[in-house]
Amino acid sequence: MIIRLDMASEVPIYVQLRNAVVVGIGRGELLPGEGLPTVRQMAEDLGVNSMTVNKAYAILKSEGFIEIDRRHGARVNPKKDMFGTFREKAERELLLLIAEATVRGVEKQEFIALCEKVYQKMSTEQQENETGGGAKWEWC
Repeated sequence: MIIRLDMASEVPIYVQLRNAVVVGIGRGELLPGEGLPTVRQMAEDLGVNSMTVNKAYAILKSEGFIEIDRRHGARVNPKKDMFGTFREKAERELLLLIAEATVRGVEKQEFIALCEKVYQKMSTEQQENETGGGAKWEWC
């Protein structure tokens, strides 16, 4: 899995890292039960402060994407039953996205087509990764 961080972005680095891990899980690049690098190793590899990685891991844990065990470190959470909490979050975030799209003149059909295109891309990448055997960590 390649993690690219934009140090000049307005999006905080810990949020970029959190998002990269979630996308990696969604694409099947990170498999349930698969270990993540230690906080120290991830920070060193990415060239960021270990507190930044620690914050990203804490958010991922609180959202249920990873579990952290002192003996085994951070691992992708094998449980996928988070739909109730996710539905509430998705509705809030979609409301904002739809409002922004409306303000920018995007029609409903165009917005839905874009959602379907992105969802299909994610599904295709997930299927490709199912035959590839999980993450290969690379940092950019």
